[in-house]
Amino acid sequence: MDQFANKLDDHTIQFVRILPGPIEKIWSYLADSDKRGEWFAKGELPDKVGEPFELRFKHSELSPHSAPPPERMKEVDAKGHSATNILLKKEPPHLLTFTFGPSTRDHAERSEVEFRLSQEGDPKDNKVRLTLTHSKIPDAEYRTNVTGGWHSHLAVLQCRAEGKVPPAFWDVWRQSQSVYEKQ
Repeated sequence: MDQFANKLDDHTIQFVRILPGPIEKIWSYLADSDKRGEWFAKGELPDKVGEPFELRFKHSELSPHSAPPPERMKEVDAKGHSATNILLKKEPPHLLTFTFGPSTRDHAERSEVEFRLSQEGDPKDNKVRLTLTHSKIPDAEYRTNVTGGWHSHLAVLQCRAEGKVPPAFWDVWRQSQSVYEKQ
């Protein structure tokens, strides 16, 4: 399976990963703040659809391995950053959707991220298909940036789900970002 994003159209990208189950384990990496903080960002999900929640990012803490961030990300990486999102769908343990992007944008104009989990293959193999679809992407520059970011975050998630120590986030980001910038 190709680990790179599929560009579905100018405003939508999609990743698919096959992860070790059970599905409830992978759901916890999406829904539980501490588990999500191991590969992406911390922040408690609200109970009700339509409610806001904050995601707190600190990329340099996603692995015990370190790598310097790119120059343009040094300050953000040193301080961390937060974004307020809106929960759009939450159907445990199969579907999680929320707005995504700079908090300076009106929520109606923000992109959306959907995580969909399903059983992969024979149930006795205990594999889970994670499909991440990022839609309503406003432009090509933003698409390139989020594509490299998701690629890197999912690489860390894959390692965490497999019980492995992930590589430094910024090392993965540099490798994948160079590919997406050429596309």
